[in-house]
Amino acid sequence: MKARIIIVAALFALIGCDQNKEPITITPEDYHASVDKVTEVMIHDIFSPPVASRIFAYPNVGAFEILAKNNPDYNSLAGQLTGFEPIPEPDTTKTINFDLAALITHIDLSKRLIFSEDRIASFRDSLYAKWEKTNKVEFEDSKNYGLEVAEHMVKWMDKDNYKQTRTMPKFTVDTDDPSRWQPTPPAYMDGIEPHWNKIRPFVIDSSNQFVPSPPPPFSMEEDSDFYKEVKEVYEISNEITDKGDESEEIAIAKFWDCNPYVSVTRGHLMFATKKITPGAHWIGIAKIASRNTNADLAKTIHTYTKTSLAIADGFISCWDEKYRSNLIRPETLINEYIDDSWEPVLQTPPFPEYTSGHSVVSGAAAEALTSIYGDNFAFDDDTEVPYGLPVRSFTSFRQAAEEAAISRMYGGIHYRAAVEIGVNQGRKLGQFVVENLSMTN
Repeated sequence: MKARIIIVAALFALIGCDQNKEPITITPEDYHASVDKVTEVMIHDIFSPPVASRIFAYPNVGAFEILAKNNPDYNSLAGQLTGFEPIPEPDTTKTINFDLAALITHIDLSKRLIFSEDRIASFRDSLYAKWEKTNKVEFEDSKNYGLEVAEHMVKWMDKDNYKQTRTMPKFTVDTDDPSRWQPTPPAYMDGIEPHWNKIRPFVIDSSNQFVPSPPPPFSMEEDSDFYKEVKEVYEISNEITDKGDESEEIAIAKFWDCNPYVSVTRGHLMFATKKITPGAHWIGIAKIASRNTNADLAKTIHTYTKTSLAIADGFISCWDEKYRSNLIRPETLINEYIDDSWEPVLQTPPFPEYTSGHSVVSGAAAEALTSIYGDNFAFDDDTEVPYGLPVRSFTSFRQAAEEAAISRMYGGIHYRAAVEIGVNQGRKLGQFVVENLSMTN
């Protein structure tokens, strides 16, 4: 009997010790690390720009919802995002660390959305071991709630038509119409994500809510507006390449390239060089804004979430137009009508020309970030440093978006209409996101 009492007392003592441990602290840097890990894996897995935007959006929304559940300064997105219902209520008898639960949700959802799950799992397991050692009860309670929210998110996520688009037919190239998009060298890839306009939007009403004005009518007559745009791309390219690789225009083009499909040919061997997508570049800018202002964890998650939602809807809107107008790229026309040896500064990505995807999502992301940090937010963009490119400095998010747009002309992959109308399309969409999301009180 005495031995049993001693054992019970020892057990209570152990439980008491665990409960008296320091609470687990989650910092903005912990969240940045999770987002960076997702970006790293997406580069490795070579996700297309539209798919990458989806991978960023859902985990950030899940984390934000847990944040809003415990922070009166933030509002739930339930009822604000299409088809999104409130997340489960937390068990008030449990020791839930909401910051920790939010990060766990982000990690778990990210793992479900990429291919190389082992890379996220390894990252997760190292954190789990640390947190469990710090405070096992708090970790287990927080993990259980975070995973419960993740399951709720998955049910919503699975209804966005993504899985259905995986089995839809490939894009059919119209070889009879000279205005229609044709696959471009060196890989001559099929058109990427031709059914992305069928993905359920997050904030906008539908994929065709922000249909831009059409491009100039196709004509290769030398006095036509369209031909003048083709010739302008050719002349700008020749002008900046004559200056050499050190020209400012080439530096701008390369900085905003963000093409995960760049193919390199060496003899009979072809391989891909891996880069971030346009959305990932703007997620990187969101991180810079958060760090530069010493934003707390809540504001950091808010920044990522709002930016990723604008980017995701931007891709849905842009891709809707791309496969409607189905416009041929400058490289194809210049090679056929003007100079058969001409090559663009940047490799042409594998989808129709109009409007420019980078221009649209840059315009949208800039509006989201401006709504949080203001119009005159100067920053140094080091997002491309890991890919061997120098830092570029901007006086505002909108200035960065304008440069991202014009970079596509400097790169020789878009006409003027696609970048100017595209960035305006994104700006209008971004303003709609800002005006129709009530994320803060």
